[in-house]
Amino acid sequence: MVKFLKPNKAVILLQGRYAGKKAVIVKSFEEGTHERRYGHCLVAGISKYPSKIIRKDSAKKQAKKSRVKAFVKVVNYNHIMPTRYTLDVDLKDVITPDCLQSRNKRVTAAKEAKSRLEERFKSGKNRWFFSKLRF
Repeated sequence: MVKFLKPNKAVILLQGRYAGKKAVIVKSFEEGTHERRYGHCLVAGISKYPSKIIRKDSAKKQAKKSRVKAFVKVVNYNHIMPTRYTLDVDLKDVITPDCLQSRNKRVTAAKEAKSRLEERFKSGKNRWFFSKLRF
């Protein structure tokens, strides 16, 4: 079977708290691990999307509207839907499987993912990833 759930692949979460949110695969575990004996992946996603920016907004308002809120999570393969999109954001050095062990590490990883995703949004690339699925 061809492995298509590779790092940097954009996916949509189908179950849980972040159902309907977009995420990007950071690391995939095809065969599972000792703790989780099923195929799963480590994802970083957007829980709050940036708002629409219009021309008359001030610089301060534009900065506020272009904020995103990120999350880091381990998800079962059955609970994600892969898309045709890839997102070339380098999150591998920041988000590791051991960052989920404690709350402090998870929060710092989510903050770093937030800053990198905001930077990607401001560059204007991957516009589909930073828009809501439905309005």
